Amino acid sequence: MVDGIRVTLVNYTKKPLETVTWAALISYWDGWETEAFERMGEKDVEMHLPRVLGYGHESILEHATLTFAIEGCSRVCSHQLVRHRLASYTQQSQRYIKLNPNNVEETFMIPEGVKARPELYEKWKRLMKEAIELYEESYTKGVHQEDARFILPQAVRTKIVVTMNLRELKHFFGLRACERAQWEIREVAWKMLEEIAKNEELRPIIRWAKLGPRCVQLGYCPEGELMPQGCWKRTREKWKSLTGSKPTV
Repeated sequence: MVDGIRVTLVNYTKKPLETVTWAALISYWDGWETEAFERMGEKDVEMHLPRVLGYGHESILEHATLTFAIEGCSRVCSHQLVRHRLASYTQQSQRYIKLNPNNVEETFMIPEGVKARPELYEKWKRLMKEAIELYEESYTKGVHQEDARFILPQAVRTKIVVTMNLRELKHFFGLRACERAQWEIREVAWKMLEEIAKNEELRPIIRWAKLGPRCVQLGYCPEGELMPQGCWKRTREKWKSLTGSKPTV
């Protein structure tokens, strides 16, 4: 578990699974009409959506979007996140918001590899302290924050809002929930999945659309010998715990 990262599902498309199912039926059923959306219910979703997704017809997932607030991750993490281009982002501005220079560990994300080595950790803390002090000295002496921020390391914590549709979320989870993903973005990905799983309205889509790492989506590990030993079993068990059922792969 990474200390200090908080992920919250703050909003999503109204009646998301009904919307996706209704869109699928518009495509497949000549007798289906616009007004049928208001008649859509849980039974209609359960009858049609797993079957359509089982055929691999996933464009319908683009009709439902989810918005997450992510707090406490580093700029290293957010730079990886924004590489997923089919999404919308709003990030905390370093131009307008001054950082707190009084607590290094709250201001910066501590790298796992450094934290595990005391001799490196002490050097890291000194370096971060010097950086935040120079940052503060710069803007107190008249340097505009948009220039003072050049001093800040990528380890600085940030906040970011992200909105993705379900299809892009599947792509994101496929790459970033994998054990080969960098540890911080992987933690964010699993926290996002956990937020979906906590929502009764959304939880079934995790299983039906196989929202998770690619080993769950594909039924095999495309990374092969590059993966850590035992990760296939660990990942499947972790994914299964979100839905209370075995992966259908």
